[in-house]
Amino acid sequence: MPPIGDYALVGGIAAVGTFLLTFPLRRLAARLSFVAAPDERRVHSQLIPYGGGLAMFLAFFAAMIVADRIPRLHGIFQGSSEPLGVLLGAAVILAVGLIDDAHEISAPAKVAGQVLAAMVLVFLGATMFWLKIPLAGTVVLSSDLTPLITALWVIGITNAINLIDGLDGLAAGIVAIASGALAVYGIRLVELGVLQATNLGPLIAVITCGVCLGFLPHNFNPAKVFMGDAGALFLGLLMAAATMEIGGRTEGVSGQTYFFYAPLFLPLFILGVPIADMAFAYVRRAIKGTGIDTPDTDHVHHRLVRLGHGHRRTVVILWTWTAALSGFVLFPLFAPESNAIIPFAAIILGLLLYTLFHPGVRIERRRSRRRAARARAEAEARIGMEAEAEARIGADGIGAELGVGAERGIGAERGIAAERAVTAESANGAAVGNGASPALGADADAGPAPETAFS
Repeated sequence: MPPIGDYALVGGIAAVGTFLLTFPLRRLAARLSFVAAPDERRVHSQLIPYGGGLAMFLAFFAAMIVADRIPRLHGIFQGSSEPLGVLLGAAVILAVGLIDDAHEISAPAKVAGQVLAAMVLVFLGATMFWLKIPLAGTVVLSSDLTPLITALWVIGITNAINLIDGLDGLAAGIVAIASGALAVYGIRLVELGVLQATNLGPLIAVITCGVCLGFLPHNFNPAKVFMGDAGALFLGLLMAAATMEIGGRTEGVSGQTYFFYAPLFLPLFILGVPIADMAFAYVRRAIKGTGIDTPDTDHVHHRLVRLGHGHRRTVVILWTWTAALSGFVLFPLFAPESNAIIPFAAIILGLLLYTLFHPGVRIERRRSRRRAARARAEAEARIGMEAEAEARIGADGIGAELGVGAERGIGAERGIAAERAVTAESANGAAVGNGASPALGADADAGPAPETAFS
């Protein structure tokens, strides 16, 4: 019988330790200006201190020391280098996260730190022993293949947790649910005799659940402190180590759970939300032609918020989906007769996800198309108005030119008429001076001829 009470005690110590340590560490972070500034990708509008990651690590370290002092858990530590490997690997990846929070290192440098942490796990034996491939049997990992598989495993899970850490309390809640489900799964396997009682995986999962529960009161919306990349990568490494310890060392649980086909598929369920979000993010960025490390605001939590769900409701929705997916892992373990319904239940779950979320995506796309059409219509209307204004200006210019031309024509005609009149008057004056009859309307018989001196 597994020491469930001892596991609960250690998990409680991890929770209380994280809760208490976060107070001084967040004040210290604020004093040192180790804070997260608001930007277009973050939902907060003020400076929020980091420090949650370091608090969780210190509480994890304290819980491991206490577990080593408990007689019924001491066998996990006795003669094994794996607990030290997890502690050192966690310290390495915590340091990488702290540096990234302070100076934002490049993606290759961050991956290099994750690989280094994975190699610490491999060197001290905290890794998987074999892979169980569906319909192909069990593959014992060689010393050449184990480092590669472990590195890929650590990189995948740590980045999945890091990418989902976009809303207050989201990553801590998801990891709390997932690690709690994994702890129950591992303890149940120990009870069934399938997993060795000295396996480190259930203990890591219990402590991980505890540190997340202790951190949530500080981090739930509105958050007073962030875990940062340091906390997200730290939690990812613990989940990677726990799943490798449990899933990668379960030889066979046939007849007990559907997951005997591939125990390492467990993370795809208990961490289904962050892993799916990470996969879609990489595909989305590849389609757009941007780097896979390029941040964006199209993660599942961002989409839910844009669809009208509030911050807290979005977090609770994703917590609920994590709990539902984790239920697929636990339910068959306690009710073996339900194994047959797992594939059908998974299909139904997929249909529910499509029904609930895809219409929202369609609505969002329709709204985007409407906004684009409205923008085009406004642009066309603006172009039409500009063309009309130019035409009006051109018509006014032509009218002005015509008016000037008409005035010039009239003036010219008047000038010609005036010149003709002057010429005619000049001609009449000359005729009168020569005794001729006036030419302008004068009648020769109108009156007697003027008298002269000789008449």
